[in-house]
Amino acid sequence: MEIKIGTKQMLWILYILSWIIFVGVCIDAGGFLSNTFYTMVLNPVGAKHFWQRMDLSALFNYDRGHFLVIAFFMCVVAVMKAWMFYLIIMLLHDKKLNMGQPFSKEVGRFMFNISYLALLIGLFSWRGVKYTGWLADKGITMPGIEGMGFGGADVWLFMSVVLFVVAHIFKRGIQIQKENELTI
Repeated sequence: MEIKIGTKQMLWILYILSWIIFVGVCIDAGGFLSNTFYTMVLNPVGAKHFWQRMDLSALFNYDRGHFLVIAFFMCVVAVMKAWMFYLIIMLLHDKKLNMGQPFSKEVGRFMFNISYLALLIGLFSWRGVKYTGWLADKGITMPGIEGMGFGGADVWLFMSVVLFVVAHIFKRGIQIQKENELTI
């Protein structure tokens, strides 16, 4: 017996998965933001158990400015990931994805926005990795880049290029679809 999953069912599954991932990345972003605030304003000991037991106390004790820069990179990357999944959810929820005519302005705009977001995530992650490495070279004990949310900068940059190419293909598809509508 063969089970067939149609496009509507697959989009529903992707919608549910996007919500699950969105909630996870929102929790991550909220954790970075709230722990940064807590450590900087309320209790400097918070750097010892920053987020997910990450120890940034050596960095915090070395220089609060460098701590704030690293926290900024972590927060920006996490918030942009959440924003990306928010855009995916909105595309699937608002029924902007019409399978009868998939080449629409909304989907084209969505593709460009997602490619730009992936590029920014990749650039901020890459810069966070470089900054962390520079601090580690100064002798400051730093946690691994994966726990800081900087892992996979090269993958995000690669994904942005692929999405940008697909966005331009969609742009051309929109033009062809409009031309066909005018001739019919």
